[in-house]
Amino acid sequence: MSFYTLDGSRVQMRIKAQPSASRSEFAGLYDENSIKVRIKAPAVEGAANKELVRFLSKQFKVAKSDIVFRSGALSKIKVVEFPFSEKFGEFTQNLKG
Repeated sequence: MSFYTLDGSRVQMRIKAQPSASRSEFAGLYDENSIKVRIKAPAVEGAANKELVRFLSKQFKVAKSDIVFRSGALSKIKVVEFPFSEKFGEFTQNLKG
């Protein structure tokens, strides 16, 4: 499982975004290198990216301003970076089983 990498105290996470979903939620692994995230907002004028940042901020208890797009801001496959948090550690442990 390598949808994320740790670089010191920061996490880089590879996400397959699916906009215009009924609600924002994790939807399991997309492939070996990405995790799928359904996004409530449509992919119009950055709305889906804003909702993705809000969702990740809430899930992992990190500030929205600390979440940055490393690549793919205009693509369905994105790489976001944010500080490692206890909630992210719990999330990865729960995925492993």
